[in-house]
Amino acid sequence: MRIVKVFKFEAAHSLSNHPGKCRNLHGHSYKLEVEVTGPINEYSGMVVDFDILSDLVKRVIIDNVDHQFLNDIYPNMQTTAENLVSKFMRELRKQFKADEFLWAIDKLRLWETETCYAEIY
Repeated sequence: MRIVKVFKFEAAHSLSNHPGKCRNLHGHSYKLEVEVTGPINEYSGMVVDFDILSDLVKRVIIDNVDHQFLNDIYPNMQTTAENLVSKFMRELRKQFKADEFLWAIDKLRLWETETCYAEIY
């Protein structure tokens, strides 16, 4: 089974290596889609309770980046959508110990604008 939870956050950044306007300080209304896969628990009828998933993603990602300057949060990284979504996946997967959960975070999709996103599996 596959379930998805969507999160939103506001953040600013600048891309020092970008030759165009993204070199300048600017902000985005980001949307992060978190896709989880796993078996349906016979007792609960769920893969994972959306509240549990929400608490995890908010604690590990959203609370750290919402209304922040991303270059300060990740000073040694170009804060592109590609790098951010990769970093988010690593940070979320660090929270899992082997065989602790029957479900797994399978895919993240980070929307930087209404028409542009990066995703990682």
